[in-house]
Amino acid sequence: MPQTKGEIMQEKKSETEKVSKQETPSEKTIENAIEAPVQKVAEEQKTEPKIVAPPRKKRIAVVHVYSSKNDTIITGTDISGAETLGWASGGLIVKADREEGKPYAAMQAALKLATTLKEKGITHVHIRIRAPGGNGLKTPGPGAQAVVRTLARTGLRIERIEDVTPLPTDSMKRKGGRRGRRV
Repeated sequence: MPQTKGEIMQEKKSETEKVSKQETPSEKTIENAIEAPVQKVAEEQKTEPKIVAPPRKKRIAVVHVYSSKNDTIITGTDISGAETLGWASGGLIVKADREEGKPYAAMQAALKLATTLKEKGITHVHIRIRAPGGNGLKTPGPGAQAVVRTLARTGLRIERIEDVTPLPTDSMKRKGGRRGRRV
């Protein structure tokens, strides 16, 4: 059946009303959407602002450890190695000469150096271990391991451990003369 113009217009009106009712949010949700951010801002203004410390800058030093069977010498320098920040040795800690190369003396010397570095603001260290080398011993003395362990326990972050023992590219004449060391 053909519809009149009035009926067609009424149908279109009712359809647009349905669509407009679905798309428009209720007045309560609009009020809530406006009030919620305002309340959050008001709450943030009531509380005191939190002071957040900036992240600590990573300060790096190089710890040079010379460890032979007779002594352990520890030197802390800046990253370039030009400026000495502090040093300690087994001889500063113990009185007997035979005790200078032992792990206890090395541990106490490392503790002394670690406190000096921490006072200067150092947080991270690179460790360079050196044995006598050359035509002598190629392995570090017993104090080297104690130094690394102590530095780790004091709270300094160890980033790198490297061995910088000088190794001969050719051979050097060993001490002892023509017939060698006679025992």
